[in-house]
Amino acid sequence: MKAWEIWSCQPSGWITPHPAVIVSHPLRVAHKPEVDVVMCSTRRSQREACPHEVLLDEADGLDWPTLCKCDLLHTFAREDLKHRRGVVTPERRRQIIATILRAHDWV
Repeated sequence: MKAWEIWSCQPSGWITPHPAVIVSHPLRVAHKPEVDVVMCSTRRSQREACPHEVLLDEADGLDWPTLCKCDLLHTFAREDLKHRRGVVTPERRRQIIATILRAHDWV
């Protein structure tokens, strides 16, 4: 498990697993039991991304265009992340970082 990988995660009460992008520092991912993620939608996106979202797709290992919600960070135990789905491309990593910063009004 590494930062920027996309894993399936099914939080309690959610009907289906959702793609989750690991955004924790690589040392946390390697050594700590919990990691931070941004969750993505499960449905094929039929629209452009809103200012708090980034569109991921097949280049990142997903089956179709998928909206990544960058305005909310979630913390999960590593064992809650199942089935590695892909890795976010370097360009989209930069987009996710910038979108997280903007969505939280940190810049």
